[in-house]
Amino acid sequence: MTDATTTPHRRAARRRAVAAWVAAGTASALLLAGCGTSSEPEAQQPAAESTPSTDGAGDPGTSSTVRLLPEGGLVDYQLGGPYDPPPGVTVVVRDVTASPSGAGYDLCYVNAFQTQPGDSEAWLADHPELVLHVDGVPLEDPDWPDELILDTSTAENRTAIAEILGEQVDTCAAKGFDAVEPDNLDSFTRSAGLLSEDDNLALASLLVERAHAAGLAIAQKNTVELGERGREAGFDLAVAEDCAVYDECGDYTAVYGRQVIEIVYDDAPDFEALLEASCADHGRGDDAISVVGRDRPLSLPGDPGYTFVTC
Repeated sequence: MTDATTTPHRRAARRRAVAAWVAAGTASALLLAGCGTSSEPEAQQPAAESTPSTDGAGDPGTSSTVRLLPEGGLVDYQLGGPYDPPPGVTVVVRDVTASPSGAGYDLCYVNAFQTQPGDSEAWLADHPELVLHVDGVPLEDPDWPDELILDTSTAENRTAIAEILGEQVDTCAAKGFDAVEPDNLDSFTRSAGLLSEDDNLALASLLVERAHAAGLAIAQKNTVELGERGREAGFDLAVAEDCAVYDECGDYTAVYGRQVIEIVYDDAPDFEALLEASCADHGRGDDAISVVGRDRPLSLPGDPGYTFVTC
């Protein structure tokens, strides 16, 4: 297990691209641009039956029932814009601004611990106290300009942030998604030492409560160094980007079992060999988790560089 100081190099280099897909529109034809499934998809299992999920305090008495990820289902990660799922895909991740795919199990992406690009000025105008400042200057994510880190350092702030983000969680539920994926749980590693893992987990617990109350499962996004603490906070599953590159996939499955989605990006060294190793190790067979290879920009079918490969 690695410690928090190594986290930034593992962060995904892609999140939402709303403007790009609004401009491009919804693609209707599936063009794999030279990539496809490496084998015929197996018959997919139905989603797991509704299962009690504990709240952030781990108290089963305040649990609610959610629908879990169908274990080993073929997955597509569509944050670059929605399009018709490839044949055999039954698990799809899309942005909160999109609609569910209807392929079987839909996850809803929310940028939770930082501001969404384009929304930073509104946060500073309406909720400046909820944005982390260093020497009076709002703190930006160094890799994502116009994403300001939210200040999770106090209970008052966390309650206010959870209420604002909770509206997006409720939107996911109203649209018919099955689960929510709140991003940037690891923002404390980019906070100039002003935030802690405990701060972000406390906010995560509030988001867990909101998701479960809305009937949604909720995913831990990356942040492998949490270990069992993610499950204890109430997360039901995990979305792990680049875990194969850093040999961390087993750390996620040790906590969440088969309730894990793994994304391998095609700019990784020896991408094809890396993906095949993941497929061989944990992407096929009775104990498989959902593994997908994508291009890092998460392009639309027909775009240059579009990649979609499954086990």
